[in-house]
Amino acid sequence: MTEPVPLRAGVERLLRHLDAPQADTVARVFEYWAQVVGPGIAEHSRPVSIDDGCLVVAVDDPAWASHLRWSQDEVISRMAEQLETHEIESIRFVVRPAQPRPEAPPVRP
Repeated sequence: MTEPVPLRAGVERLLRHLDAPQADTVARVFEYWAQVVGPGIAEHSRPVSIDDGCLVVAVDDPAWASHLRWSQDEVISRMAEQLETHEIESIRFVVRPAQPRPEAPPVRP
């Protein structure tokens, strides 16, 4: 009987087979986004996915997409520095207005 393999190892092997970024890289992109772009920009943007070295970022307004396109090289450089890897080679910005947060149900006395 073979020894059990930790789930993380199996997921990492699958991701390598699919030429997908490592799970740790994806998690760190999401975790460090606000530090990389700053809190003001982070309020209007969020990483969505990484596809073949391209980070897809949703922004809530076309103006933010334009601003970030001009800053793309700097964001990629900061991301590489923060992640200590060069897996992010480009960024694609998509406009997706922020979804309003659902209101909490009223509290009944």
